[in-house]
Amino acid sequence: MNLIVSIAWSLLLARWRQTLVAAIGVAFSIMMFVALLGFMSGLNEMMDSLFLNRTPDIRLYNEIRPMPLQPIAMSPSYRGGHHFIHSIKATGSRTGIYNSLAIMETLRRDDRVTGIVPKILTQAFFRQGAVDITATVSGIDEGLESSLFHFEDYVVAGDPSLIGRSPNTIILGKALAESLLVDIGDMVQLTTAEGERFSLKVVALWQSGIRDFDKVQSFVSLPTAQKLLGKTANYITDIQLRIKVVAAAPGIAREYSRLFNVSAQDLKMLNAEFETGSFIRSLISYAVGVTLLTVSGFGIFNILNMMIYEKMDSIAILKATGFAGRDVKRIFIFIAMSIGVAGGLAGLIAGFLASLGIDQLPFRTASLPTMRTYPVSYNPFIYFIGFTFSLISTYLAGWQPSGKASEVDPVVIIRGK
Repeated sequence: MNLIVSIAWSLLLARWRQTLVAAIGVAFSIMMFVALLGFMSGLNEMMDSLFLNRTPDIRLYNEIRPMPLQPIAMSPSYRGGHHFIHSIKATGSRTGIYNSLAIMETLRRDDRVTGIVPKILTQAFFRQGAVDITATVSGIDEGLESSLFHFEDYVVAGDPSLIGRSPNTIILGKALAESLLVDIGDMVQLTTAEGERFSLKVVALWQSGIRDFDKVQSFVSLPTAQKLLGKTANYITDIQLRIKVVAAAPGIAREYSRLFNVSAQDLKMLNAEFETGSFIRSLISYAVGVTLLTVSGFGIFNILNMMIYEKMDSIAILKATGFAGRDVKRIFIFIAMSIGVAGGLAGLIAGFLASLGIDQLPFRTASLPTMRTYPVSYNPFIYFIGFTFSLISTYLAGWQPSGKASEVDPVVIIRGK
């Protein structure tokens, strides 16, 4: 085996320029694969974080449902008839969660739950001159929202904790504040759906990075939201949960829905569109990377073919001196794998350095206030996949030329000379 390795190295060094070109081709392919996939993965993580940071693993709420039966169907006289008029209307069920305080206490004792955030969601109008601007008002516990859903990270101005310490205060979406022509310290007029009007002081501006969302979003404390709606202290419309095992969210959501007689949504249901987008972007990145590695594999294939053609005399001498066809095949497979290993390692290092360079490039945009540089992922799986692909592509590139070399007839070659 040592002799085979020594012969392979001699052939490599004899055509070191071609060997270097092949290794550079593999290295460039791996570098682009790692840098591209790292950047695309970082972009996926950034896009997902914009949604997932604010999305609970499980959401409990009361959904407004239509009446399952028409009043005429409740009459014994017409129960068996054909009802060709259908005008099912929603029931007058409450939007708040019944017995919410007891439900939250039960959830706190559940070992599967790591965090609970109560919330109140309602619609309101902000007065801008003679125009009413429709918006969503969320009653939140700012401390819990920041600890579980990174709420404070998206505050671009002001002090969000003031809504919990000072009554009649509000946090506006930055785009909504621009529409209302207000800033921190200004007063806004809020009108509820019931027609009640309140004056609230703006204490902070919030920006998610999704402008259409920021144009309609505002936040107040839970007591303030209950005051706006004229509800008691136990009025809650949403209970949002973080759990230990995210994969178990669908099953747990169904369990809570039956147990507490509420509607439930899990992260998988809420995140379906984002998962589809992330999958497509990753698929494109892998496709481009595999294409680059395939092109480099053809380069190695051509170089090995030329090497075999030029080294026919050496191959004939090897076989004439007792080397079997499989030994010659091992020599050229070793040459191909050496190029793959050297080029792959160099490509991983170059790809890591390229990723570091991308990671340092400034990236500032008004729609993404939390971003400072371009997003890059350094997931070790990317580097493992890149190096594995380099070995596979070079091995396949060397398989046919090595088989061709092993079938060389030394008698024919020597006779021709």
